[in-house]
Amino acid sequence: MTSLGQTSSRHADSFGVYIHIPFCHKKCDYCAFATWADKQSLVTDYMTALRTDIERVVRTGMATVDTVFVGGGTPTIVDPDALAACIELLPLAAGAEITVECNPDDVTLELMQRYAHAGVNRISMGVQSMRTSVLASLGRTHNVEHVQVAVAAVRDAGIEGLNLDLIYGAHGETLDDWSRTLREAVELSPTHISAYALTVEAGTPLALDAARHPDDDDLADKYIVADDILTEAGLENYEISNWALPGFECRHNIIYWTQGNYLGVGCAAHSHDNGRRWWNVRTPERYIQAVTRDEPTEAAGETLDIATRKRERLELMLRMRDGIEAHHLPIKDLQGLVTVRNGRACLTQQGRLLANGVSLKIIP
Repeated sequence: MTSLGQTSSRHADSFGVYIHIPFCHKKCDYCAFATWADKQSLVTDYMTALRTDIERVVRTGMATVDTVFVGGGTPTIVDPDALAACIELLPLAAGAEITVECNPDDVTLELMQRYAHAGVNRISMGVQSMRTSVLASLGRTHNVEHVQVAVAAVRDAGIEGLNLDLIYGAHGETLDDWSRTLREAVELSPTHISAYALTVEAGTPLALDAARHPDDDDLADKYIVADDILTEAGLENYEISNWALPGFECRHNIIYWTQGNYLGVGCAAHSHDNGRRWWNVRTPERYIQAVTRDEPTEAAGETLDIATRKRERLELMLRMRDGIEAHHLPIKDLQGLVTVRNGRACLTQQGRLLANGVSLKIIP
């Protein structure tokens, strides 16, 4: 049995760690993640549990960590020294990518300097939109004017990698609103932009309000605008919803997309080890209790059979720039949706809009 994180897959030889921070100032209307705005009294105990959990995993054997992603929730809520204490426990590879998600309103130069001192070299900022009316439609509370100040703080702290998260398709957002958001985001010179179509998740306030649900045709138009503007700015599309300057692709997410191995630490965090995947107890209370009692934090899991694992690999790889081996698709039936380069079938811009349909055509 190999140590957690070791893998024989030629598609992914890196190992990542995801650290989940489940606390928020306010839960957004579209969010279905395991996050809470009324549990901040648990922050100190939760961070202690994270540190204890990481310590015990490291003791039992962990491969060298190539990427760390701290997500949530809102990681900027917790004390940066407590977060640094968790990161420092990990057996980090030289040049490891370490990302922290940030709310623009929480970002200060001092906070970014403390992150940089802890080894953080990539910030993922939840901008979503540069239009105040669109943010209100999404249930977001941050101030658009703070985004530029926050980006400057990241730069001044010497953190090189900067992703801006954007969402399109909110009720009331015009094509001009979205174009202006993209252009203003590009003017901030990020190294990476993620642009996601608004998705209706069951149980969210958005799901309960049909009048605010996105329109598929509008989403398609806005995706094309995003791809055109971001490509013109020198950001290359390397996964359907992600664009980056060359060399600044998100290494952590690539582990997910290539079926690499990763460990999820914290409540509701997911892990994968050579075809077996599992997820932790959902609430911070149960996670703290399990760690305190030295009990497993795993809630459930599954092991994929070889055929399922291969199929998922093809579906994931199809979403990426290099695509999949051409013999896995009926190329003649997919004119305009895929192009063949060096024996690999890659989605065109139109194909990316219809990626789910193209993936149904995959020949295992």
